[in-house]
Amino acid sequence: MSEETKQAVFGRDALSRLEGIAEVDPALVVTDFAAAGRQTQQRLSDAEVLLTGWGCPPVDAAALRRMPRLKAVVHAAGTVKHHITEACWQRGIEVTTAAAANALPVAEYTLAAILFANKRVLDGAQAYRSTRRQVSLLSLFPDVGNYRRTVGLVGASRIGRRVAELLKPFDLRVLMYDPYLGEDEARALGVELSELDPLAIRSDIVSLHAPEIPATRGLFDAARLSLMPDGATLINTARGSLVDTEALTKELRTGRLHAVLDHTEPEVLPADSPLYELPNVLLTPHLAGSIGGELHRLADAAIDEIQLYAAGLPFRHRVDPATLAHSA
Repeated sequence: MSEETKQAVFGRDALSRLEGIAEVDPALVVTDFAAAGRQTQQRLSDAEVLLTGWGCPPVDAAALRRMPRLKAVVHAAGTVKHHITEACWQRGIEVTTAAAANALPVAEYTLAAILFANKRVLDGAQAYRSTRRQVSLLSLFPDVGNYRRTVGLVGASRIGRRVAELLKPFDLRVLMYDPYLGEDEARALGVELSELDPLAIRSDIVSLHAPEIPATRGLFDAARLSLMPDGATLINTARGSLVDTEALTKELRTGRLHAVLDHTEPEVLPADSPLYELPNVLLTPHLAGSIGGELHRLADAAIDEIQLYAAGLPFRHRVDPATLAHSA
């Protein structure tokens, strides 16, 4: 991982706990397997487990030749697609990830966004700020509120499933689209299975939780955005590529839709993008995921996995290579 990642994710208590479980040098951070010095190369040749994080270089065939004893990679973050290669699977390396831990703050952000969007909190705040007197809520927002509204979740990912769980206490109808989700699983989640277009048509809120894969690029294009009812809100905490940014911008400029966007394409919008200024858009800089103190949950999750490994037990959050083609 990068040194910055180590400093942000692994506090003193986490490193102390790790030292009690494994033979490890907490000061050793590898950012380039090929350029590592002789002493580090020796450490790599002895390594049985790699503890990785953001900034990890690809663990490819050349890297694996430097680690003949390597048996497992424990990733203290979400997706492993950036550094786990086919060579790892071919050699039978076990891989685990803290994606489940990282899903929690994203789901919490999404829950807050859903409840605030249905309540029209941003619109109400803007009206209050501009008039600076009593706001006639019933005349301005006659249909707001969360009672019996419909939320459409796109993707039964870890985050999508967690959002469905968090929505259970509320008087909301929850639809879910995922081509790999069955009726029994949907019932267990408390959601109604739906095809994508009907979900867009029926939902007051559409929240995206699908992975970034070729099949999901432009999932919400001009045609699908046009299906969403007037006043509906699109929430994107997944990836910017799932939405046609130009088409969404056109819709938002008319005021017909609202949006809560934690991811966009490009990831940082041009300085002259109208999305920064539109009153019906809440634009945040990729803060839904783990930040600040939440990063320590990733460290704890990764160390929990190492503790299981040290005890000869299976990983709790093992990555299945067969599912990577259609998951994050």
